[in-house]
Amino acid sequence: MSSKLIQPPPVAASREAITRRRENTKMLLKSSNFNCKTLSFSDNPFRLRPMFIGKVTEQSSASSPTDQQEVDEEEAEDITVSQIKEELYEALKGINRGIFGVKSDKKAEIEGLVKLLECRNPTPEPTGELDKIGGCWKLIYSTITVLGSKRTKLGLRDFVSLGDLLQQIDIDQGKTVHVLKFDVRGLNLHDGEFRIVASFEIISKSSVEITYESSTIVPDQLMNIFKKNMNLLLGIFNPEGLFEISYLDEDLQVGRDGKGNLFVLEKSEEP
Repeated sequence: MSSKLIQPPPVAASREAITRRRENTKMLLKSSNFNCKTLSFSDNPFRLRPMFIGKVTEQSSASSPTDQQEVDEEEAEDITVSQIKEELYEALKGINRGIFGVKSDKKAEIEGLVKLLECRNPTPEPTGELDKIGGCWKLIYSTITVLGSKRTKLGLRDFVSLGDLLQQIDIDQGKTVHVLKFDVRGLNLHDGEFRIVASFEIISKSSVEITYESSTIVPDQLMNIFKKNMNLLLGIFNPEGLFEISYLDEDLQVGRDGKGNLFVLEKSEEP
């Protein structure tokens, strides 16, 4: 299957806005051309397609197209990884990791910032640098959602609060433990956990295959709450399947699963 060029819709650029860092970043997100290739999954339609992040090609009446293109290239290069990450963290404020849904424009903004990061990935072959992958990671954004009747059945509207979602990766054992923290109001129950244990196998320079092994809920009070909907809970959060790491540095990881879901995680202290 041949690679496809993904292009966002064209958008008019503001010269005054480009003079400021934040507006410059937003202009890049709305760019109509892509020139930086990231990862490709040409063998599976659900996997990440090639992406190309380009530069604003606004033309002004006072300059030629060639001159304007050179200026825009310089401005695109001025956007650093730290600036993109700062914008990403700002965009993620107040959305509870996206678990309960986000507005389409906010989702598009986050996706655009993630693509800018992927275009600047300092670790293009992450499975060859396992020391960066191992340890504990905390989910800060995902396109997996718990909405409607699913949220109601799991009690996540009223008396059950979803806490941190952690991923503990043991490189030596080839294991990963996904930990979902819960608090239950009225039962004085704090730090209840739903733990999913899985193994992983490296299948390429940037991807692993995750295999489910077991799951547990502690303490018993939490198990009593979820026992009727265990299959639902596991169906939402089971990590089994392909996972592609599309960006990795010392404190941030971006990945996509075989269903096209996006995950953004930050390095965390061991619980």
